[in-house]
Amino acid sequence: MRRQNAAVGWILSILLVLPAQAAQNESVEWPAYGATAGGTHFSHANQITPENVNELEVAWLHRSGDIRHATRDGENRMSQSSLQVTPIVIDDRLYYCTPFNRVFALNADTGQELWMFDPETDHDADLLPNCRGVSYWQSSNDGTGFCEQRIVTGTLDARLIVLDAATGKRCTDFGVNGEVDISQGISAHASYEYSITSPPAILGDLVITGAMVLDNIRTDAPSGIVRAYNIKSGKLAWAWHPVPPGKPEKNDDGSWLNGTSNVWSIIAVDAERDLVFVPTGNTSPDYYGGHRDGLDYYSSSVVALHGASGEVAWHYQMVHHDVWDYDTPAQPTLVDLNVAGKMIPAVVQVTKMGMTFALHRETGEPLWPVQERAVPQGGAVPEESLSPTQPFPSHIPYLIEPGISPEDAWGMVLLDKMQCASKIKALLNSGIYTPPSLQGSVNSPSNGGGQNWGSPAIDPETGIMVVYTNRVPAMTKLVPREQCSGRTGTQLGTPYCVKTGWIMSSLGVPCTEPPWGTLDAIDLVSGKWLWSVPMGTTRDMAPFPFWWIDGLPGFAAPMMTGTGLVFSGISNEHLIRAFSVKTGEELWQADLPTAAVALPMTYQTQTSGRQFLVVAAGGHWSGGSPPGDYIMAFALPGAAR
Repeated sequence: MRRQNAAVGWILSILLVLPAQAAQNESVEWPAYGATAGGTHFSHANQITPENVNELEVAWLHRSGDIRHATRDGENRMSQSSLQVTPIVIDDRLYYCTPFNRVFALNADTGQELWMFDPETDHDADLLPNCRGVSYWQSSNDGTGFCEQRIVTGTLDARLIVLDAATGKRCTDFGVNGEVDISQGISAHASYEYSITSPPAILGDLVITGAMVLDNIRTDAPSGIVRAYNIKSGKLAWAWHPVPPGKPEKNDDGSWLNGTSNVWSIIAVDAERDLVFVPTGNTSPDYYGGHRDGLDYYSSSVVALHGASGEVAWHYQMVHHDVWDYDTPAQPTLVDLNVAGKMIPAVVQVTKMGMTFALHRETGEPLWPVQERAVPQGGAVPEESLSPTQPFPSHIPYLIEPGISPEDAWGMVLLDKMQCASKIKALLNSGIYTPPSLQGSVNSPSNGGGQNWGSPAIDPETGIMVVYTNRVPAMTKLVPREQCSGRTGTQLGTPYCVKTGWIMSSLGVPCTEPPWGTLDAIDLVSGKWLWSVPMGTTRDMAPFPFWWIDGLPGFAAPMMTGTGLVFSGISNEHLIRAFSVKTGEELWQADLPTAAVALPMTYQTQTSGRQFLVVAAGGHWSGGSPPGDYIMAFALPGAAR
């Protein structure tokens, strides 16, 4: 009897263990740029834990060969390429695009190349070559026929191309030979002014895209229109043009109105509510708005569109009459948050100002109060019409204390510090939203953020948000048009060109005390700032002995897992790191060939059951990291655990 009870107990113990083991080894995909259509940057893959993350090793490596080094021929400059892609994984296939829009499909277990598609873009036609990702669609059929599963990619020359996911061949029923030229209807422009750099959004049978517009060159920059196409036929389903209500949408020649806000960052969708959430850029140009006459009605906002029609459901503006280049930089993140004991469908939007707005997904109403506060008006050029107030959210802490003074100046040596104090003292400096001026103004936070396109990661179950925060202030100086020459000749069509840049000493060091960049965790529900840790070191930026500074300025994109890990690289350091979500403690780091500015991703395959961490190491044109073409996969040693 005792032996029988022991046997029964042994069987029961096995049965109790099996579900947990199966859950650990089940397939976990990464089907969209931000892991979900709502951009959480969060995965339930669970083999890699805080206890074993330090065992990670390189599992495979793929290189495309698509690299361009920075060149200069007189006044003609071409930046280096930047591999900013986050791959997607479906059915054990990994898909990614290169800075010049070649698309690769790899075996997600081994990195073996399955197919490659080349759209044959001109490598010398774009100033800032990058492609942040591709998108995936599957038909309502069983998905086994030709083009029943489709990969969608945008190009630097403004084409939307649809490929068969299994073979990489064009889906010729889409548009003309598998592609649509989205520059149709756009006014005359140079090819480098209008590109698709972010992955299109998929909602049902629609593929929805905006475009990257170089919006600080001229007032009549190409239109920022957002369009939806039927993914089976390529026919235009709808177009939303960010023109204020009652204003004409077309130029005299019938093209879409110039100078409107564009949508260069990543779009989010809510299929259940049939809503499309677009983060808008600024009305052209960035630092002067005396000519706009209300054209920036939708600028620097989150706009919710009805998926069926493209009509505006609601919009919420984070910056009124933006003359600081504070456009909405990151994909709106869709999560449910507990507000006063009730679960609310939310849109969480981080900003370049270091402020986080949480809005009701169905109405756009703030979940916690937002106050309109008076902001500086003095020092603006006479043609400017500033907004007297700006919105300041409550509950969720601001991640930057805006504003600096000469007393805040910092330097590597005393002379450096004195020079920085003198630079700050010479600038107009009235705190956040100090207007651009002829004197030169402190722009704090800088036009690079605060947060930028890579943040945030949010755990949908706990409401914990992790973001990278750039803490280096900048300066903005307007220059009368008659004094403009060479590369200062921007903002054409206005009375002023503009000079911008971080406030640095002659040694090339920021004039404020480090850390210049941090990884920050906030509990969105309680409104508590949980921790802040410096992100990166100066080892790859500065000569010895200046390797000791912690906390780099730049760009970074954190990813989070349900096991309590955060993974991130940064644009000026050749490492990828893992941190504890609970404490911010660094648990692991690995060397990379160059910087990883892209969002890392993770998945567990069906074939082997292994979990992989994948990151693109491709450098960034802001400096400090050379171009690269490395897609690197890390995994725990051996078989699935």
